Amino acid sequence: MTKTNEITCQQDSYLAIKNIDFSNLMEELDGMNSGFERIKIPAAGSTVFEMPGEDSENPEAVKEFRGVILHHHPLHAYYKDKFSGGNQPPDCSSLDGKLGRGNPGGECEMCPFNRFGTGDNGSKACKNRRRIYVLLEGEIFPMLLSLPTGSLKEYSRYIKRLLSKGKKSNQVVTKFSLKKATNSSGIQFSQGAFAVARDLSTEEYGLILQMSDQVKTLSQNVDIGADHSEIYEVGADEIEVPFL
Repeated sequence: MTKTNEITCQQDSYLAIKNIDFSNLMEELDGMNSGFERIKIPAAGSTVFEMPGEDSENPEAVKEFRGVILHHHPLHAYYKDKFSGGNQPPDCSSLDGKLGRGNPGGECEMCPFNRFGTGDNGSKACKNRRRIYVLLEGEIFPMLLSLPTGSLKEYSRYIKRLLSKGKKSNQVVTKFSLKKATNSSGIQFSQGAFAVARDLSTEEYGLILQMSDQVKTLSQNVDIGADHSEIYEVGADEIEVPFL
């Protein structure tokens, strides 16, 4: 892992995507592994993100980064038997936090496995996360950040603060960072923190809006298996969070 640093963005930095047709780029990748690169949140209370680097085996350690949230949505995953690694799909999953597909399936809000106390240490048997597609300065392709349960409450507060000011998440540049938190069992975990770095210019927002629509469509085809290794992070599952 490389030296910890900070990824920032400058005023009007997103005008660089003006002449880029994202759909044409995806056509170029037809038949190849076109999944989104992932920004990872380490376990055990680490306060640095793992960012994709030139060497896939050596991610870059970053204390904070700034980017535009193009799209975000819930991710629910339920395993009947305790997840033990590998790529087995969950028995039931949902990409909207409303309707589960699989066994038991049905409305997530009514599902008994989506209640605290049904999983280990008082957690939910169905793990709730949130996928965030974020575009960093100087990048063409968005990256995927999968927020664990213990970060959802802070993220919900951030989105509500934006909405109360008449702004949506893709109208601003967001600063992402991590802080240490402790669950009721005394286990430390990494919790996301979010703040507005700056507003997008009118021209930037027009470009971002187009890309947001494209990413929203593409997000429905991102395999839940991409989150397998992160779904059962230690510590954060006991934190009660509201539905988003």
